[in-house]
Amino acid sequence: MTFCCQQAVGAASRPTWSAPRSPPPPSSSHRAGPAAWLPATRPASCVRIRRGRSHWRCDRPRGVECSRKPQEPRPMQPARMSTMKGLPRTARAVSTALLLHGEERFLVDERARAILEDWRAALVSDFGLETMEGSGLQPARLQDAVLQAPFLDPYRVVFVRMLPANRAESQAAAIAEIPPTTRLVITVAGRIGATNKLAKAITAAGGAVEESQHLKGRALSDWAAKRAVEKHGLTPVIAAQVVRAAPPDLSVIDSELTKLAAYKASGAKLTNEAVTELLAGGREDEIFKLTDNLLPKPTAQALEIARNLTRSGLQPTSVAYRMARHIALVLEVKARQERGESLQQVQSDMSEHNFVLQKAFDTAQQANEERLEQALKQIRDYEWEVKSGQVDAELGLDVLLTRL
Repeated sequence: MTFCCQQAVGAASRPTWSAPRSPPPPSSSHRAGPAAWLPATRPASCVRIRRGRSHWRCDRPRGVECSRKPQEPRPMQPARMSTMKGLPRTARAVSTALLLHGEERFLVDERARAILEDWRAALVSDFGLETMEGSGLQPARLQDAVLQAPFLDPYRVVFVRMLPANRAESQAAAIAEIPPTTRLVITVAGRIGATNKLAKAITAAGGAVEESQHLKGRALSDWAAKRAVEKHGLTPVIAAQVVRAAPPDLSVIDSELTKLAAYKASGAKLTNEAVTELLAGGREDEIFKLTDNLLPKPTAQALEIARNLTRSGLQPTSVAYRMARHIALVLEVKARQERGESLQQVQSDMSEHNFVLQKAFDTAQQANEERLEQALKQIRDYEWEVKSGQVDAELGLDVLLTRL
């Protein structure tokens, strides 16, 4: 009886018999073990046995049950979104093309500033932001700015400031294609409809259109209260006083809140008397001085008073608004004078303060009715030019005073 002398390779090769062997003698002993179960013959070769790995394989001895479960496939992880400052966290978080319009220009400007501040944080050079004035903007120039590739920055930011509402549709073709490396913000001076071509072009490019509606009544009071508490650290009661005293202009209300907050930060106590003194409503005497120097014809002191009012925190449009309100009051008192009413009759019939009516009565005696009506029209035109972005507010006020 001979063995195959072929060398075994590791534990996977076994020597095999070259000749058949007789079956083992029968035994009733349980000690015979597995040897008694071997077949009578085996292949006359040395075969390498390959053992594959299985999820069910474990290291326990044979015959012992294994409780290990097969390895489950690893669940797919969600795609990670960029959290870099200036980039949207998700594709739907912040659009990369925005059209802001509406009757509340203050909200439009504030929204645009917040977006630009966020996007500007990721820029590394001054070439990444391009600002263009909407007045006189040609579609070809806007298209070149949108299609231009970034130089050193991860993207380019194009900002169109106060595009006239009546010229918005002419810019639709310029933004038909917005590269992924360009971020666009367009503010419109006024409100445009949902069917406007520019609005449709922004939406088709994957952008968003946001409208800032005019606030009045309860909405205006709620906005002022929230603004006073969250930004200026004031109480809703003070905000209500500001709303009652100031014209319904968000820029004027915010300016008055800023002034009151600065007064409080100086260590002084904000009493009702102090608030009344600091608010624009407490400057009626200065407004009367201004109108006194406007009628019957403007003087050099009128321009100086107006500039002092703007330097003290009153918005130029608020100055114009109060001038228009006073001129309208003088015009009404003038009509009563022509009907033969005395000062006492005017004061008893009208709801304004007696001091205010006395000033208006004195001014109306020397004023011309046609000139007063013309002044109201000029103030109306000035306010529209400022809101549409055609003129600067302070420079436009100086021009208005010279025209009056």
